[in-house]
Amino acid sequence: MTLLNLWSLGHFVQWAGVGRFLLSNWYVFFALSVGWELLELYLPFEFAKETWGNKISDIVVNIVGFWLGNRVRINLEK
Repeated sequence: MTLLNLWSLGHFVQWAGVGRFLLSNWYVFFALSVGWELLELYLPFEFAKETWGNKISDIVVNIVGFWLGNRVRINLEK
């Protein structure tokens, strides 16, 4: 399994959209992002089975997406 895959693109787009349109609070973002990755440890579905490296890369991609979405929001509000 690779560290970045099609799911990574989905994570990026999802969190960029959330950061742009819905949420600007970093604490809530981290709770949701890390919480989901922890929840995946207990989900009985195949898509949730991934390596720790992939889980960490998902969080990094989430951070980049959320940051970019927030930057776009801030720049458009100026």
